[in-house]
Amino acid sequence: MSTAVKERVGDVKDAALAELGKRRIEWANQSMPVLQLIRKEFIKAQPLKDVRIAACLHVTTETANLMIALRDGGASIALCASNPLSTQDDVAAALVFEYGIATYAIKGEDHATYYRHLNAALDTRPHITMDDGADLVTEALSKRQEVADGILGGTEETTTGVIRLRAMAKQGVLRYPIIAINDADTKHLFDNRYGTGQSTLDGIIRSTNVLLAGLNVVVAGYGWCGRGVASRARGLGANVIVTEVDPTKAIEALMDGFRVMTMAEAATIGHVFVTVTGNKNVIAREHFEKMRDGAIVSNSGHFNVEIDIEALEKLASGKRTVRPFVEEYALRDGRKIFLLGEGRLINLAAAEGHPASVMDMSFANQALSLDYLVKNQGKLEKSVFPVPADLDRRVARLKLESLGIKIDKLTPEQEQYLASWQEGT
Repeated sequence: MSTAVKERVGDVKDAALAELGKRRIEWANQSMPVLQLIRKEFIKAQPLKDVRIAACLHVTTETANLMIALRDGGASIALCASNPLSTQDDVAAALVFEYGIATYAIKGEDHATYYRHLNAALDTRPHITMDDGADLVTEALSKRQEVADGILGGTEETTTGVIRLRAMAKQGVLRYPIIAINDADTKHLFDNRYGTGQSTLDGIIRSTNVLLAGLNVVVAGYGWCGRGVASRARGLGANVIVTEVDPTKAIEALMDGFRVMTMAEAATIGHVFVTVTGNKNVIAREHFEKMRDGAIVSNSGHFNVEIDIEALEKLASGKRTVRPFVEEYALRDGRKIFLLGEGRLINLAAAEGHPASVMDMSFANQALSLDYLVKNQGKLEKSVFPVPADLDRRVARLKLESLGIKIDKLTPEQEQYLASWQEGT
């Protein structure tokens, strides 16, 4: 462990966990070859020299490797958690005491601590914000305007956060440009689908030890996250039911081989429920009233608003914790409903989040986007932008190269044909 412990800055659970965290960060690093290629470039070029970054992200081994890459590119970083239950305490300790990166994150922190940590990151008066859910930018714009004035740009990792930011832009309150990392093809097509799919079921299984084969698993939402959860649940032998509000996505789910119905219908037959919509009260009082005894309810959307926990509390005569991250709600009619992870992101509350190999592409997009923001400061509108297409494609090419896979290239003749209109039948 570093000998300069007194000089380290942050608020973490236990410094003694740092050595374990370092080993786990190194393990994840082996599965993040694209990010490491970018890190090597950053070490030479120092594109983030003297840039202060405030990052509100899930404090995991994968995030740690991103922070290290940005630090090695010259940045000064303050990291806080983007969810009270998503922090890996050993990783947070390692970032502070092994890598010298200011980190404010404790798994299970209360609401007051969460916002104290968030403001500690903003206290560094960052030039760039990195968000996972838009809490950091919301705090800066609504309560820390003196900080917001000095921010040149930011990034947002999630679907939920992008929705919030676009609402800000539409209302004219967004005061600096934000790059929507979630909109990159090399992010949502892989991170959301394969990462969320696997890690969500990992969290459900770790917390409950339930056998999914033969059970009715209800997936609320058929965006890329919902598709991933549905496909992985089917792979484990579950009978998957999808609920949707978008008719096009509902047809897709149907043609992908899933049963499609309303949540009111699904509530009566579901054994396990997973919400991944990014919206509020997707599972509400009327659904709890119809659920079978022993129903398991979980969420893998960013915020814990998708399940109406307040309604469940009112229906219950009592509750108790029966396993880590499993709360049993005893209803007055004798039924029991089990809520996982306090309704928060179950893949991070009870498991480790996405595998490093899929976060490799997401965080490569983050690193390249920060470089882009610095190089283009003052040139971008105060709006929400996608990751530049050339950066997105570069990440895909680097990932293929790291896997030892080669693909074809267009010939000059093919390029000319695609660029012309004269040749037809």
